[in-house]
Amino acid sequence: MAADNISRKAFIKNSSILFAGLTAGSGMAFGNSSASNMEDKIHASSKKQYTLKNVRLETGFKYEEGEVTGTKTELFSVEIADGKIKNVAPNTNASGAIDAKGLLLLPAFREMHIHLDKTYYGLPWKAHLKKNKSVKDMIAFEQQVIPDLLKTSTARSELLIELLQSKGTSFARSHVNIEPTSKLDSLKHLQKAIEHKKDSFGAELVAFPQHGIYYTQSADLMKEAATMGVDFIGGLDPYSIDGNIEKSMDFVVQLALDNKKGIDIHLHESGESGLKTVEYLIDKVNENPALKGKTYISHCFVLAKLDSKKLDEVAEKLAAAKIGINSTIPFGSTIMPIPTLYKYGVEVHAGNDCIVDHWNTFGTGSILQKANTAAQLYGYRTEFDLSRILKLATNNILPLDDNGMMQWPKAGDNADCVLIDASCSAEAVSRVSPVISLIHNGTIVY
Repeated sequence: MAADNISRKAFIKNSSILFAGLTAGSGMAFGNSSASNMEDKIHASSKKQYTLKNVRLETGFKYEEGEVTGTKTELFSVEIADGKIKNVAPNTNASGAIDAKGLLLLPAFREMHIHLDKTYYGLPWKAHLKKNKSVKDMIAFEQQVIPDLLKTSTARSELLIELLQSKGTSFARSHVNIEPTSKLDSLKHLQKAIEHKKDSFGAELVAFPQHGIYYTQSADLMKEAATMGVDFIGGLDPYSIDGNIEKSMDFVVQLALDNKKGIDIHLHESGESGLKTVEYLIDKVNENPALKGKTYISHCFVLAKLDSKKLDEVAEKLAAAKIGINSTIPFGSTIMPIPTLYKYGVEVHAGNDCIVDHWNTFGTGSILQKANTAAQLYGYRTEFDLSRILKLATNNILPLDDNGMMQWPKAGDNADCVLIDASCSAEAVSRVSPVISLIHNGTIVY
């Protein structure tokens, strides 16, 4: 069966190895989200208008001696119509309403850094190879394995999207390989997967020169990809991979300007070259204000290595240029200074990056788990702090403002939300509470 024509149902039915490594013998617990029974769990609502009753919403904070010690909630009815929240009203017992059974309603989660085109999900378990230590090692390895992965990449991308949905994610920013090995096929295959999922999942794409713009001569392919419906122009370690910060970054910036795209580059370099790249990109964005609010640096590990004075200086400049940081919230020897970025008003997004592939052995697909990791790393233990860091999962949308006033959901908001088994946002973050249902653009998709 041609890879381009294989359907998700056929892929599940015909592949005897599908999920062999991820369920039966892998030791990874995906719980109810196992895609082998996802077909039974998705019941896409055909209704354009319906009401949810017994919906738990946060209404304010509880205080003791001036400290937030809990979160108040009440049950409401939420009317949804044409992809929007139409009304939030006192609870109803109307027989035609869908019973949410007291589950907590939160904004749907947004995955802001992932590679949907590259995954072993749906194939037998395989851990990271010890020999692949550097980015260049991984480039060489990808050149070997990508041709085989492309054969079923569309179907496996759809399965990965379903995993994200089961964890409460309704939107993803995905980087997609643009390089001489796959040429434009990774992009074309992923676009097919996203087209198949367009009614239940939102996505934006980054044309990503995974093997370097000049290291493997990907510039012409990047120019072509920029005209094929992508949203961002990517880049990769301009000094260590391409050997020239200015040449590499100038190409990315000009390509973005010429095609009216945003920028989202991978920057793993943590030494002097990493800092020079950040500062050079800040200067280029300031020279081209059209890129403000549309430029992001993914990973940006160099920020974790700066002394406090230099970090403050760079964070302030990033905020002024409206350059955001996309982080996987790593732990170990590289602790990203997320609290300092927040202090200066830098936009911070979170993502899972690679899920169960040749780059990363790990990954559950839960962006809520990233908020939990951040809470543990930065000491967010209190009710207030736990409720605030939920914004990493929801792309900065929170049910309550800092003063405990209700701000979501309200009439006119997009009906992108999750029903979760938790009493409040703080508990959801602390316990990585299970997602029971996902609503995307008003449609119940999980």
